[in-house]
Amino acid sequence: MSNSNVTLVQSLYAAFLKGEVDTIVAALAPNVDWQTVGRSKDFPPFGPRKGREAVQDFFRLVAENEEFAEFTPREFFGVDDRVFALGNYAGKVKKSGRPFASEWVHVFTVRDGKVTRFREHTDTAQFAEAYAA
Repeated sequence: MSNSNVTLVQSLYAAFLKGEVDTIVAALAPNVDWQTVGRSKDFPPFGPRKGREAVQDFFRLVAENEEFAEFTPREFFGVDDRVFALGNYAGKVKKSGRPFASEWVHVFTVRDGKVTRFREHTDTAQFAEAYAA
């Protein structure tokens, strides 16, 4: 089970790198629980979201607020229904032009071939500071 889940998650990163948000959204359960841990008042893409439409909005906010110079998922670990992805990204916040660079951990829960839960853990202070500038 975890190998097919890792393959699914890897395909979602490939879709993201091609700008294929619809492919990502199609792989989500209708009531997906999606969250980039942090406060949306500090940086718009942060915070909890519920459902595919809300995730689509998350990707809209990412596109409006971030310009990536690098986005690299490096390692994947599958355990039961969870996939842990470790990576890094760098870029700038469009509003201020200030840079960000951080390692991240993404945790996916996959059931019946669909992502039911997602958590992103990153250096939220960097984004908040760059956004506020």
